[in-house]
Amino acid sequence: MAIRSFVLPLSTLLLLAACSAVAQLDIGYYGKSCPDVEAIVRQEMVKIISAAPSLAGPLLRLHFHDCFVRGCDASVLLDSTKGNTAERDAKPNKSLRGFGSVERVKAKLEAACPGVVSCADVLTLMARDAVVLAKGPFWPVALGRRDGRVSDAAEASRELPPSFGDVPLLAKIFASKGLDRKDLVVLSGAHTLGTAHCPSFADRLYNSTGGKDGLVDPSLDGEYADKLRLNCKSLDDAGRVSEMDPGSYKTFDTSYYRHVAKRRGLFRSDAALLTDDTTREYVRRVATGKFDDEFFGDFSESMIKMGNVGVLTGAEGEIRNKCYVLN
Repeated sequence: MAIRSFVLPLSTLLLLAACSAVAQLDIGYYGKSCPDVEAIVRQEMVKIISAAPSLAGPLLRLHFHDCFVRGCDASVLLDSTKGNTAERDAKPNKSLRGFGSVERVKAKLEAACPGVVSCADVLTLMARDAVVLAKGPFWPVALGRRDGRVSDAAEASRELPPSFGDVPLLAKIFASKGLDRKDLVVLSGAHTLGTAHCPSFADRLYNSTGGKDGLVDPSLDGEYADKLRLNCKSLDDAGRVSEMDPGSYKTFDTSYYRHVAKRRGLFRSDAALLTDDTTREYVRRVATGKFDDEFFGDFSESMIKMGNVGVLTGAEGEIRNKCYVLN
């Protein structure tokens, strides 16, 4: 397939170079130890997304949820043990999917280059390729991350941006990771991919007793709310999902912003983007459909920044043989 890539501005390339130097990450990190790493990941990702296109969103989400807790160290992939409840079993992570796909790609790399490529790098590359295969942009991924040895469900519950958050709260969380308000509104565009379980947004549709007397959340378009209620029958209808970008949830595009601009964002955090001058201006600009390439470039920049958050390098952490268990 054709790869839609962008010439990143000089400021971004300098940022990437600076982050790589500080964090010891490098585009060619595996040049000698596993030169075909990106080709192997891409080959498996083509098979995975071809068989299950709906996995693009979940794999991108896995990377987000990893990087916001202890940095991009693959701690979200670890299983809980008898003495520890891991991140993946925290309430915000209960709906995460794609763990098996990560193990599949990791196994291919272990066969080609045993003990060389970290799970953190695997997940970062898979997230990028998931976007590309969903018709989104390509961006360079600096490599050399190491895998963390700590995974704590309590930390995940505290540190992940909540779907009900307003802009001040979300901006504070993003700032703690070195990300600004532009990154917030740009990375929210990832909601163009995937689905969400009803309990994550049904409080916008029903009151606490489950009644339908009026629209609970006035920031939600009434007609859209009526459609959501047809699918989500109650506050705790955990067995059903809704598309985050209706009609386009398997394709990476800018239609998410058009929905948000019409008060049809699925989450409270989506609706909140219209309450802040910076984020509202960006939403409305991209919603015109005239700045798709600009958004794709912005998304690439923000993903590069996020992929450098809190990484372990050098002698830190480890290179896991299997992503779900410590060596």
